[in-house]
Amino acid sequence: MRPKQPRKRRLSVYLEPNLLVALEERAARRDHSLSMIAEAAVAAFVSPDDGERREAAIAKRLDQIDRRIARIERDQTIAVETMAMFVRFWLTTTPALPEPQAAAARAKGLQRYDAFLAALSRRIASSSRLARELAEDIASSGPSADMER
Repeated sequence: MRPKQPRKRRLSVYLEPNLLVALEERAARRDHSLSMIAEAAVAAFVSPDDGERREAAIAKRLDQIDRRIARIERDQTIAVETMAMFVRFWLTTTPALPEPQAAAARAKGLQRYDAFLAALSRRIASSSRLARELAEDIASSGPSADMER
């Protein structure tokens, strides 16, 4: 047999009409009684650590967001540096064309650039990402894959 819990006591409260409407809407939306919603609100009001818990939860969430932003900044820096290194390498290793061939090369370059932009647009529109594919390729060609060769 369980020990008897003290019975809840009744409290009558006068509320502004707009506050009562908001309370009724919230109770209906959550499928709870008015009494339960009001009791939870009073408990939160008299609980001194409720604000601290909420603040801790917000701080934790902000820390998570900060770490995600730091990872995005790192990845962006890596991408920019990779592109810059590639362009510098390409420019230093590719000889300039003689003038008669330069016009044809420019025309072919514009054509290739347009094709590149179209391929890039398709790639961005798809959910596939090169970095993910590279990581999967590296993972699949790890030490166990080297042993099989």
